[in-house]
Amino acid sequence: MYIKKILLAIALIGLLLMAGFAYYVYNAVFIPNTAFNNNEAHVYISTGANFSDVLEELKPLLKNIVSFEAVANRKEYSVNIKSGHFIIKKGMNNNDIINSIRVGNVPILIKFNNQERIENLAGNLANQLELDSLSFLKVFRNKEYLAKNGFNQDNALSMFIPNSYEVYWNISAKKFQERMYKEYQAFWNANRTQKAIDLNLSKKQVISLAAIVQKETAKVDERSRVAGVYVNRIKKGMPLQADPTVIYSKKLLDKDFNQEIKRVLYKDLELNSPYNTYQNTGVPPGPIAMPDISSIDAVLNFEQHDFYYFVADVKNFGYHNFAKTLAQHNRNKQQYVRWISQNKVNR
Repeated sequence: MYIKKILLAIALIGLLLMAGFAYYVYNAVFIPNTAFNNNEAHVYISTGANFSDVLEELKPLLKNIVSFEAVANRKEYSVNIKSGHFIIKKGMNNNDIINSIRVGNVPILIKFNNQERIENLAGNLANQLELDSLSFLKVFRNKEYLAKNGFNQDNALSMFIPNSYEVYWNISAKKFQERMYKEYQAFWNANRTQKAIDLNLSKKQVISLAAIVQKETAKVDERSRVAGVYVNRIKKGMPLQADPTVIYSKKLLDKDFNQEIKRVLYKDLELNSPYNTYQNTGVPPGPIAMPDISSIDAVLNFEQHDFYYFVADVKNFGYHNFAKTLAQHNRNKQQYVRWISQNKVNR
């Protein structure tokens, strides 16, 4: 009888231990373990990260990091880390969290526009994606890849059409470049390509001209008219004489793209640079900035008119006064010169 009681007691203790262990496992695996109030949290795990890095990233988001670690070890996630951008939803348990960060790499939406140079684009991307700017820049400047696809160092920026794109946060620079080239090809559909042919300009020349148009006017509704002026000049063999190209030339020659130039001086018009459209006819060898799609389409759909000149309108800021003759332009220009003198715009 005594032995039976002992065996019964042992059996009961075993059951209690099993129940306790089952309860612990249930809590560790299936009880919600998120500590944030939003509907979801974003987790970024870098390439080459170890389990300690992951725990450090998750610690502020979880109620119980110890239970998460135990389950992660059990599921062998701790020795099979995946890099990328992952989403954890509020109320997830450890099992769901591990499944999410193991196979749920979610693309992010990136945006870029108004980049002045390829270096600026690389920096912009580094602020949105995993890689640093030098990693992007090295790939973007690869002469072999550029030449293979019809680009060079001067017009490499032309490959990147400003827009919003879904990409993986940990995408390689090479794959990103290849993706952008595909987007470039898709952008230049049959309609746009034919319009470039009709202008007797290459696609890259259209983008270079669009960059000038965008620098000349921030008003989208005026860009096709400005583009028409430059198209008229090209057809007549006149130099573009675009002040933004002079500003770019000065920055390039000074090796200082941080300087702010509000006024072009007469001496600047003589700068020896292939980008200076006062000294060279035709379109510059590359874009002086990244033009918006609206500017590219403004060139392709330029307004047909007889204007050859334009100058800033001091009565309607942001817009310009257009002229068909040099005499009319000079009258318009006198108003602008008086305004900048009165407002002491020296540089």
